[in-house]
Formats: sequence, structure tokens, C-alpha cells
Amino acid sequence: MNRQHAGLKKFYSIFILLFLYAPILTLMALSFNASKSRSHWGGFTFDWYISLFEDERIMQAFTNTILIAIASALIATVFGTFACVGMHVMKRRTRTAIMGMTNIPMLNADIVTGISLMLLFIACRINMGGATVLLAHITFNIPYVILSVMPKFRQINYSTYEAALDLGATPTYAFTRIIFPDILPGVFSGFLMAFTMSLDDFIITHFTKGAGFDTLSTKIYSEVKKGVSPEIYALSTIMFTVVLLLLVIVQAKPQMNRSKK
Repeated sequence: MNRQHAGLKKFYSIFILLFLYAPILTLMALSFNASKSRSHWGGFTFDWYISLFEDERIMQAFTNTILIAIASALIATVFGTFACVGMHVMKRRTRTAIMGMTNIPMLNADIVTGISLMLLFIACRINMGGATVLLAHITFNIPYVILSVMPKFRQINYSTYEAALDLGATPTYAFTRIIFPDILPGVFSGFLMAFTMSLDDFIITHFTKGAGFDTLSTKIYSEVKKGVSPEIYALSTIMFTVVLLLLVIVQAKPQMNRSKK
């Protein structure tokens, strides 16, 4: 009986994994299809990968996406970390109220945030383009950074920090040498969360980008009416492979350190 339950559990796990990754596997297969038709296999080819790097519009959209994601994640991480420092020294009621206000943008619909930011930029007479997209991404990334960093402040032992101050250390020196290393995992996870949210965003980018500026999400959306080109399949395959390799390296490194010890 136990063997049957174990077999059912394995079958269920394999079925769920296949259900999750079947679309990605299909996309990867189509990136090597010599035919543009999604229902006909025309042979194995690398032509779409070659034409991908020759397509200036797709590469420009990819560059814009990466630059916006990195810049917004870095700036949001800095602002979010300092916001956590300020909230931590506040009274409990004030901190709870501000945390509640911080959670509203995450619970709010993206279309409401996108339209409100668009109206704000129009009211301020700001020409929409790459700068407005960057400001919009920083705006919705900051709450995710605060959500990741704030729990780390509750785990800090402040006796070491106070001892450093008693021994003559400046508050800035004590913070960078004692407090910051303790909250660094939260800061790093907040940066990764902000980077992922910025990389994946479409709705807010669509309302704040203006004409002549595209990211991958808006570029793919504009091509849906006439059909997504196979170069997009190739680009998606490369991005998925890079993320998968990074995940394998991150998971394998702690195991290698344990085996060495």
C-alpha cells in the first residue's frame, strides 16, 4: 500500500512539472524550427538565433528592459533600505500605519497604478519615455524591497551596535560594520525581487512608456496582432537557460561548501 502511495506521489509530481514546463519546452522547440509555422516542423536550425542578434529593434528592446530593471532595482533597494531604517526607529503605531500604506501598492491593481502614474506625468507635463518608465518602476519596486528588508531589522541584536558606540565608533561606521551585514540577505532578496518585478512588468510600462520606447513586454505585445516572430522564441529560450544555469549554480554552491568541510 505504501508503495502505491509513493508511486502516486511521484506520478503527481511529474505531472505537475510537465504541466508547468510544457509551454516553455514548446517555446524552446519552436526556436529551433526552420518553419515559421507553429504547427509544422520544418527541420532543425539556428537561423532564428542568428537573426535575433541582427534585429536591432529586438536587441534595443532587450537592452532597455535590462537597463531599466537593473537601475530601478538598485535605486529602489537603496530607498527601500533607508526607509526601513527610518521606520524601525519610529513608534510602533506609526510604523504599523506606514507599513499598511506601503502594502497598498502591492495589493492595488497594476492597471490602476499605471493609469495614475500616467496622469501624474501628464499633469506635470513630463514627456513620457525611458525616464518615466524608470520612475514608475522605482515607485512600484520600493514596497517589495521594504517587505524583504523590514523583517531582518526585527532579528538584529542591538547590544553589539550599542557596544560599538560605547567604544567610540560613529553611528555610520557601526551601521555599516554591524547592522548592514545582518540585513544584507534581506537587501539582496529585495533587489532580486525588484529586478524580477521590473523585468516582468507590462501594464505599468505600457501606460508610462510613451512613443518610440519599448521593452520586451511591450515589443511582444505590439507584435501579437501580426504574429510573434521566431526570434522572440530564441530570445526567451536564452533567457530561460541563463536563469536555469544561475539557479543550478546557486543551489550547487552550498552543497560544494558542505562537501569540502
